Amino acid sequence: MKENKVTTLFLDIGGVLLTNGWDHSARHRATVRFKLENEEKEINERHHLTFDTYESGKLSIDEYLTRTIFYSKRKFSRDAFKAFMFEQSQPIKGSMEFFTSLKKKHQLKIIAVSNEAREINEFRIKKYKLDQLFNGFVSSCYVHLRKPDADIFRMACDIAQTPLANILYIDDRLMFVEVARTLHIRSYHFQGVEAAKAYMKSIKMK
Repeated sequence: MKENKVTTLFLDIGGVLLTNGWDHSARHRATVRFKLENEEKEINERHHLTFDTYESGKLSIDEYLTRTIFYSKRKFSRDAFKAFMFEQSQPIKGSMEFFTSLKKKHQLKIIAVSNEAREINEFRIKKYKLDQLFNGFVSSCYVHLRKPDADIFRMACDIAQTPLANILYIDDRLMFVEVARTLHIRSYHFQGVEAAKAYMKSIKMK
């Protein structure tokens, strides 16, 4: 079957444009930086018990930290810890530039479909000027849905107002790609900028 032209990209942020905002590696670095190695197991357990709620926009960063870090008296401040959290966001080399040029060349509509906690999301938008790339943000903290919940993809389709056949979803998490495909959303498993460049040359765009 002949594929339709892509006019809209659904694009993940963490793992595609930027490093993940607050993943296992970042939390490990935090335990080293703040000398919490002896509590790392408990911190990770507390994180897993509460992070879905935080990432769904139902907890503030301070509430999240009260549950996961400041359940005991600390020698460091909340502000110092939050600053460290924000510092973990770094660009994936060449990715932002590639998708920005792709948008300009093909006049694409680009919608963020991402699991992001509010304060980290807003920090990343401001620091990396993501609002210049994205036409809208279907972020878990705003819509109170998280991938792999299929409803977040349905909501993105409603917001984009683009025919399903003209959408391409890009994510570094294979399971999320697989879920999107069950909804008949054309999807690509991101595994690096150079591979993505080759893939995008193989499809028709607006």
